[in-house]
Amino acid sequence: MSKDSNFIEDLLEGVKSNHISIDEAKAQLSHYDELGFAKIDLHRAKRQGFPEVIFGQGKTKEQINQIITSLSNHHNRILVTRINPEKASYVLQHHPNLDYYTEANIVCTSLESIEKSHHYISILCAGTSDLPIAEEAAITAEVMGIQVKRHYDVGVSGIHRLFEQIQDIRNGKVSIVIAGMEGALASVVGGLVDHPVYAVPTSVGYGANLNGITTLLSMINSCAPGTSVLNIDNGFGAGYNAAMIIKMLENQ
Repeated sequence: MSKDSNFIEDLLEGVKSNHISIDEAKAQLSHYDELGFAKIDLHRAKRQGFPEVIFGQGKTKEQINQIITSLSNHHNRILVTRINPEKASYVLQHHPNLDYYTEANIVCTSLESIEKSHHYISILCAGTSDLPIAEEAAITAEVMGIQVKRHYDVGVSGIHRLFEQIQDIRNGKVSIVIAGMEGALASVVGGLVDHPVYAVPTSVGYGANLNGITTLLSMINSCAPGTSVLNIDNGFGAGYNAAMIIKMLENQ
């Protein structure tokens, strides 16, 4: 029996036993919540395994707050990315159960309350300037229930720093490599591990870096097989994809 079938059967049993009202059942069966400025996808967790994620950039603090309220009525995991301190402060006043991770620019469910996976992913960043994107990837994976090991400031200009940690990286099931400049770290790691590598180019660099375009093109042209490239500064996408792989491994 599918998850959807189990859900509907449990819901009908709840109505039958008077544990759930008809109005509550109708609300749970609704596919989306109409807020006027947004239609909140209430069934995304059933389709994809994780609730709708809120992209905070471009939304007002009031809009973000209303979306969180809607999602909280149906899910116990909240993830808001690209949210600045002002918006985060407003949201936390209304949802004190959430936490703000400043470096990642993320508001989410407290990580301490989330059980973590047996397998882990490794997140590497070339330099300290790449940390905001690395932390976006790390917190995204952790709120999805994935164990994360961080290996920061291991860029190719001091490659001995990477080699000191390579066995721990190899023991993980997925690696995420965050780098700016010429993005060489992704190819180096791709040639040293036997698992998938997600490479994230960042917009860190001087003029000819072209806000990450040079790094992106370099990573796309990597000769190391097993490396997939995300969009510029897309730590969220890398963390989400890596989490999906771990969930597939542990749900077999």
